[in-house]
Amino acid sequence: MQATPESLGVDPDVHARRWWVLAVLCLSMTIIVMDNTILNVAIPSLIRDLDATNSQVQWIIDSYTIVFAGLLLTTGSLSDRFGRKGALQVGILMFMAGSISSALSTSSTQLILTRAFMGIGGALIMPSTLSILTDVFRDAKERGRAIAVWAGFSGIGVALGPVTGGLLLKHFSWSSVFWVNVPIGITALVAGSLLLTTSRDPNQGRLDPLGSLLSMLGLGALLFGIIEVPVRGWSDTQVIAGFVVGILAVTAFISWELHTDHPMLDMRFFQNPRFAAANTAVTMTFFAMFGSLFLMTQYWQFVHDYSPLEAGVRLVPYAASMMIVAPLSARVVERIGSKRVITVGLFTVTSALLLLSLVQRDTPYVLAILPYCLMAAGIGMTMPPATESIMGSLPREKAGVGSAVNDTTRQMGGALGVAMIGSVVSSIYSGRVDALAGRYHLTGAALTEARSSLGGGLRVAGSLGDQAAGLTNAIKDGFVAGLSSGLRLAAVVVVVAAFVVWRYLPARAADHDLLPAAYADELDVASVALAVGE
Repeated sequence: MQATPESLGVDPDVHARRWWVLAVLCLSMTIIVMDNTILNVAIPSLIRDLDATNSQVQWIIDSYTIVFAGLLLTTGSLSDRFGRKGALQVGILMFMAGSISSALSTSSTQLILTRAFMGIGGALIMPSTLSILTDVFRDAKERGRAIAVWAGFSGIGVALGPVTGGLLLKHFSWSSVFWVNVPIGITALVAGSLLLTTSRDPNQGRLDPLGSLLSMLGLGALLFGIIEVPVRGWSDTQVIAGFVVGILAVTAFISWELHTDHPMLDMRFFQNPRFAAANTAVTMTFFAMFGSLFLMTQYWQFVHDYSPLEAGVRLVPYAASMMIVAPLSARVVERIGSKRVITVGLFTVTSALLLLSLVQRDTPYVLAILPYCLMAAGIGMTMPPATESIMGSLPREKAGVGSAVNDTTRQMGGALGVAMIGSVVSSIYSGRVDALAGRYHLTGAALTEARSSLGGGLRVAGSLGDQAAGLTNAIKDGFVAGLSSGLRLAAVVVVVAAFVVWRYLPARAADHDLLPAAYADELDVASVALAVGE
């Protein structure tokens, strides 16, 4: 029987325009995804025009990421409490204000601060898009399809960033990568004000300020440590301090959330195998996606000597694969269930990573992009049903905080992927450079620069005259050797996630039917009270 708006408990007018609502949500989300990749293209211009040091460039990127990830649980909880439409629109306004301030920045320090402000806006936008989607699409089948489209737009944003950034920088200054956010933001803001309706958790408890503080401190410190690992190394004092503070704060957060009678995040959600296994899939998928993107961007720009724009254009097939497969995954789930689709998707990602690890310095682009597209297809199969499993396993009233957990696992998984895979690559690469030092007479500052990064090694090689070509190829070979090992590490991580999903994720599950018993009892009591009141 076809579900009606009345049977789904949604306003008929809202139900009639639900696909337009989805378009607004996808546009709002694309701003954030695109912004994460577009700035990387502008780094050389920032160094030149603002005299930014490598450390300052790192913080221009990281200030946004740390603030964004650190606030997600808090903003998701607040959107449930005060209204998701309001949180989304305030977030867009803050993101635009931060973008304008970033575009007008005249120093690296100012840009670091404005980027951090953009992170606040992003933290309001991201969980709101998914929680509004969950509230509008009440039918489980339609929600799965809508989430698949939403996930597909993530792939578009990944490729759109470098391509857009490269085109803008070809004609304008670095500030254009921030100005582009303004017209997109205005469009999303106006469309949202006309199409979106307000939704919130009707069962309001007290605020949880201590939980918010501990989550921000814990997630921010952990992310700082993870991000700094490739730059400083695992034994650096600041990295260790970040991990220690983060682990202590997260432990205190979990303890407090289990103790308080008004938790910001009900830890009993993680007793739900559907919720926990799906979050594992999301974390490990983003581990592989961000880690491989970090490596392949360097591979095409430094090993194949593509410009940032050329490298961005060559990511289009990757994004197209994800965009095509992600919406189709919902149809397959309807036939065989989430468990099989996610498991097959994860094994597809594993196979693609192993194939990609076979690339060499002179591998043609076509042979390199094919396994990368296969990986994108695997991600497109995995992410929509995993995300739907997370959102479908929670009561709709908690959609904001559920979305925030989903987004937090994405950020932490992606950052951890870059850190761990980057560390493997750096270790193998620097070892190869040390082995080459005697043959090419590299000592002192030249050896230090060559060991620091692939770009530094190529600069040193370019200064050697007759020996330049030989060292250039050897340096590239050293990076590719590290890349292969890093991709194999990612494959191991993803295959572990596949076994977790196969073991613990239910084959099929109705909405909210796998909640912990105590929470389900509370919902039953609330339903009875509501019925009596009516």
